[in-house]
Amino acid sequence: MEIVVADIGGTHARFALASVSDGKVVELERETVLKTVTYGGLEGAWCAFADIVGRPLPRAAAIAVACPVGSPCPDTLRLTNNPWTIRPAQVAERLGLEDYHFINDFVAVAHAVTQVDESFLTTICGPDTPITASGVVSVIGPGTGLGVATLIRDGATIRVVATEGGHTDFAPLDTIEDRLLARLRARHGRVSVERVVAGPALADFYATLAEIEGRVARDLEVPELWSAALAKDDDLAAAALERFCLCLGAVAGDIALTQGGFGGVVIAGGIGLRLATHLPKSGFGQRFLAKGRFETLMATVPVKLLTHPQPGLLGAAAAFAWEHR
Repeated sequence: MEIVVADIGGTHARFALASVSDGKVVELERETVLKTVTYGGLEGAWCAFADIVGRPLPRAAAIAVACPVGSPCPDTLRLTNNPWTIRPAQVAERLGLEDYHFINDFVAVAHAVTQVDESFLTTICGPDTPITASGVVSVIGPGTGLGVATLIRDGATIRVVATEGGHTDFAPLDTIEDRLLARLRARHGRVSVERVVAGPALADFYATLAEIEGRVARDLEVPELWSAALAKDDDLAAAALERFCLCLGAVAGDIALTQGGFGGVVIAGGIGLRLATHLPKSGFGQRFLAKGRFETLMATVPVKLLTHPQPGLLGAAAAFAWEHR
């Protein structure tokens, strides 16, 4: 069965065609990546994808969206880091869809974890063993925001629980993070972990460190700052990146403790991919383990990086296949 799959985030709308059969993804074609700011909503981006494909699209679709999706699907979906509003029933009618599923984007990523080859799961820290085939796995993804889902497996049985774990409170662990929290609190009031370990947060780490050291921070846009930090062209940006990795490790450990994700933790998302070579050498693992009386337990948890190039699209297709198995 051929379907359209989409992954709608804060910055990009990704589309592809996929084939599914017997509860599995048989084929996932090359993705089309569109900027969300270029379109007023899903329908405009969908039509642009149809023009690129150059033929009528399938009348079945699985669409992953970066916002809460209830069950049954609510009348209106409002993207968390994107001004689009989606009314699933109306959109489906206008696009001529006969069978459609809207799912949370990190529910999709968790489904992708169940289908990828082990070669797409590289070890960040912990034992170099596969994630559990029976138990709880925490799936965490820093990107424009911070996605969190729970994957529960029992042999061939799969259950994915959508969460909004990215919006739990941030807990600083030293005086530098106290200063960061004060900076963010002045702007936002309540400070969630998404304000600290998603892509835009690097600018706040950078500004906080500059303030502490009495230096003038360079006026860089967030993408430029990430490039400078990864290339080590700016020592302050590199220090900000190390701080980001420390906090991501702490947050990942907290989520694993909260969810009982002792069968494994999977880091996904665009920022995770950018940090593929950096995370294993950073302080991420140190902070992941630093859970007081539970350090011994945390040391048994395999922490992996999902390196598949299209996890949201693969996961949307996998979720559709699972529902139609």
